[in-house]
Amino acid sequence: MANPPENTSKNWFKYFQYQEGKETPGDARNVLLIIAALIAAVTFQAGVSPPGGVWQEGRGAGKAIYAADKEAFYVFLISNTLALSSSVLIIISLTITFPLRFEILVAMASMIVTYGSAIFAVTPGESARFRYILLTASGPFVVRCIRFIPHIQIQAS
Repeated sequence: MANPPENTSKNWFKYFQYQEGKETPGDARNVLLIIAALIAAVTFQAGVSPPGGVWQEGRGAGKAIYAADKEAFYVFLISNTLALSSSVLIIISLTITFPLRFEILVAMASMIVTYGSAIFAVTPGESARFRYILLTASGPFVVRCIRFIPHIQIQAS
């Protein structure tokens, strides 16, 4: 790795940016995969074990304590779900040409189903608006498909 410039206080951001001539696309893909995997792991864990934990006793046993504040809990659920589904989309996109791509797709789909079932299990039924969570989870995939369709039409012409 090259030595950093003498005065990095003013240009450190530029120094650490991706530079097409210096780094290879494979290196960039590896870094993106690591970042996406970390985001997926953290968001999955947060969904399975919500902040504040779950009630241990009483009528609400097994339900998220944080769900008592419905608006804040839905902000958490929607943000967490968006982060998870975006990171899963990144992982799928970057590994689509890998030899074990089918197994990766099965693992990602299983992870999303597991996440969804955990969210359904810890969210009190009376406060559930799961259509918003499902729309959020599908959002990155829908946006990617919509952005991909014009490229298919251009190539077909």
